[in-house]
Formats: sequence, structure tokens, C-alpha cells
Amino acid sequence: MTEHHTQGVTYEKVDDAYFKARGLKRHAGVWSLWALGVGAVISGHFSGWNLGLAQGGWGGMFFATIIIAIMYLGLTFSLAEMSPAMPHTGGAYSFARTAFGPWGGFLTGLAENVEYVITPSVIVFFIGSYAAAILGAPAEAQPLFWIAFYIVFVTLNYIGVELSFRFSLIITILALLCLAVFYISAIGHIDFSRWALNIGSDGAELPEGNGPFLPFGPYGILAGLPFAVWLFLAIEQLPLAAEESVDPKRDMPKGIMLGMFTLLLSAFLVLTLNPSVIGVGAQKLGASGEPLLDGFRAIYGTEIATILAVVALTGLIASFHTIIYAYGRQIYSLSRAGYFPTALSLTHGTRKTPHVALITGALIGLAVMLVVWFAEGADQGAKLIGGTLLNMAVFGAMFSYVMQGLTYIKLKKDFPTLERPYKSPLGVVGAALTVIIALVTIYMQLQDPAYSVGVYWVAGWFAIGIIYFALIGRHKLILSPEEEFALTKGEKAYETH
Repeated sequence: MTEHHTQGVTYEKVDDAYFKARGLKRHAGVWSLWALGVGAVISGHFSGWNLGLAQGGWGGMFFATIIIAIMYLGLTFSLAEMSPAMPHTGGAYSFARTAFGPWGGFLTGLAENVEYVITPSVIVFFIGSYAAAILGAPAEAQPLFWIAFYIVFVTLNYIGVELSFRFSLIITILALLCLAVFYISAIGHIDFSRWALNIGSDGAELPEGNGPFLPFGPYGILAGLPFAVWLFLAIEQLPLAAEESVDPKRDMPKGIMLGMFTLLLSAFLVLTLNPSVIGVGAQKLGASGEPLLDGFRAIYGTEIATILAVVALTGLIASFHTIIYAYGRQIYSLSRAGYFPTALSLTHGTRKTPHVALITGALIGLAVMLVVWFAEGADQGAKLIGGTLLNMAVFGAMFSYVMQGLTYIKLKKDFPTLERPYKSPLGVVGAALTVIIALVTIYMQLQDPAYSVGVYWVAGWFAIGIIYFALIGRHKLILSPEEEFALTKGEKAYETH
């Protein structure tokens, strides 16, 4: 091996054997990418978003969702331009690496690492909540559900990319069908004014509904931002599939934007219909671990709703499965480039899946869950436990969005001649709005003591990562495709080793 020193870091030039031990397999087309993006997010339409009703009431969440939708449109259009121009598995890390150097790439990658490792923890928490409700199991048994689901879906991702993408497509379609059944069923069982507007200015339930549109005033809009994020969180993972896409320059923009518009439609339907169902209401949903199941119970009764709840698990499973895929590729890409220990990027000899990264991410996510579970107390329910984990994931995501928006702006300025098969119609304005809204969302996360604890946990995660990179990682970087592209300022196009 030879060493190369530049920009305060040290690179090792490795031979082809290094990359052969870290190979991936191309399989995904447009609809596989669409399913990967929608599937990653769709659990947020089943659980999680509803916690924001307790922060802003229905009107606060409505305006918060509009603001967050604008942020995600700016982000996804920017990614639709950057990803085919730089079709690297590193995704956001590799874009930021090209724009801001090794430290910019590392910090962006570290933020996404928090997001993608913790998001499955949030989802499996709600899976446990649904499963316990279905089976009548005590809350103390939930960790057993978490462990079982991690084992099953890490294994599924390990088996192979073809099966993984095929399962993603099937389970995502089933999840959307489940939501469609709920939306159609709810139409004849809603009373918006009585139930969606049943939160008073003190947060208590109004028995007759017809409460204020903004029970907590304009502040409630801002307070709802971190929870509205859950309706779109993780659509940005699609660039991580670049090296497993058959034609990323053609298919990646289509997959990202088709997924985004699918999610926009579903987000506003669930926001409007779920709290409006007679017998449910926004006040109750604001502390629920299974809001869609609450809606099904009110419409069909407990017995039939229990059957439907099994179907409703499809949405949570879709996201759990696809984000396990995401953290596996995200850890793999940072490890392959040396930012994380290189052993984490080894892939299975015949299956070509990053099994070491998949297992490592699962163990970290599960460990964080158990620590929060015992620290907060099993009796605290969705509001504190799910909320703490949710805010950890959202904080990581928001930091990465700030970096991705700034990356887009800098690449437009510094790389005007870079080949861009797709160009964002929102351009720099869309990227700037992404940065601004993400910063406001971070600020709001720090205002609520009940949830700011999650942000402090992430700060600790960042501190450990930064210390590791400063002392060890920056001296062990590898000239991976992403790094070569950045060092040559795009002159050396991406190539498969």
C-alpha cells in the first residue's frame, strides 16, 4: 500500500482485492427505487407523526406539514440532481465530501448514520406497540418483539439484494393498500370539527370538539415541525442505492420524485382523516402508539380491527426493512472509504450484501433502545420513549439536511460544468429553504425538555465520532470511488472496482 497526504488526511491506495471483498450487485430499476423510498417513510403514516398533535393541535400540525413538505421538496429535487451526477453509494456523504472536503463529508455521513441507525429503532418500537396490542401482551414484553424483528429483517437483507428489493416492492404496495382501505373506510365515519378540533388551549380534550384551529397559537406550528418530519423522513436514502441501481443516472431522479409525490398525497390524507374519525380525535391520538389502529377500532370495532391491525403492521415492516437496508449501505460506504473501521464494509462473498454493517447497525440500534427503555421506564409509553428515539433520528436528519442543502448550493457554484442528467426546478432557492427549515426544526427540538434529551444523546454520538475521526479515522482513509471523484474535482468519473 502507498500513502497520499492531502487536506489534513492520509489516504491509502489499495489493490483490487480490497474492493472485490466489498462488491455490490446491480438490480434496482425505477419501481424498486420508488418502493425503497416510499417504503422507508411509510411507517410514519402509521405511527409517530401523531405525537405532534399534542404539540400543535390539528391546525398546528397542518401548517407544520406544509412547511416540512416544502423542505422535503427542496431536498428531494436537489438530490434528484446530485445523485445521477455523482452516483455513489455514499450518497449525501459523498456529495458533501466533494463540496466541503473530508470533514464536511464525515460530519454529513455521521449525521445520516444517527438517522438511519435510530430510525429503525423508532419503527420497531411502534411495531412492538402494535404487536402487543394485537396479542394482548404486557408492555414489559416489548423488547422481545424488538429483538425478534431485528433478527428476521437483518437476515432478510443479508440473503441478497434481489430478495430485498422484491420484498420492499411487495410490502410497500401492501402498506399503501392498507392506508387506502383506511382512507376509504374513514370517509363515512368522520366529523372533523367535533373530533380533529377537540384540543383546548390547555391541551385538555374538549368533549364537544369545535375547538380553536390553532389551540397553542402560532408556536404550535413550530412545535409540530419535528413530528411532521416523520411523514417524509428517510426518502433521502435513495442515493445510497446508486451502486445497486441498473441505471442510476436515468432511474434515480424518477424514483426519488415519484416517491415524494406519493408520500405527499398520503401524508395529507392521514393527517386529515385519522384525527377526524368519530370516537378517536386529535387529543387521544397525540399520545397514541398505534393511531391507525385506533382509527380502525373506531370504524370496525375491536374484533375486526385486531385483524386489520395485523395488516396495518405492513407499513411499519416496510419501513423497518428498507431502513435496515439504508443503514447497511450507509455504514458500508463510510467504512469502505476508511471513515469508519474498514472491516465494517466487508460483503458476503456470493450474496454481495454488507452483512457486517447490517449486524453492527442492528446491535447499536437495539442497544440504544434498551438504554432509553430502562432509563425512561417502560410505563412511560410512546410519548417519552418513542418521542425520545424519534427526536434523535429527526435531529440527525435535520443536521444532514442542512449539510445537503449547503452542498447543493456549493456544487452549483464550484462545479458549474459537472454533467447533470437532471436539474432541480427549484434550484438554489429550494436548497436554501431546506437549510432554513431544517435549522428552525432543530431549534424547536431544543425547546421541549421532554424531547431535547434525545438531541443530547445525539450530541454524545457526534462527540464520539468526531474524536475517533480526529485521532484515528482521518489517517486511515481509502481512495474509494467517492474519494477519487472528490480529489480530482469530478475529472475522474465514478467507476466500479
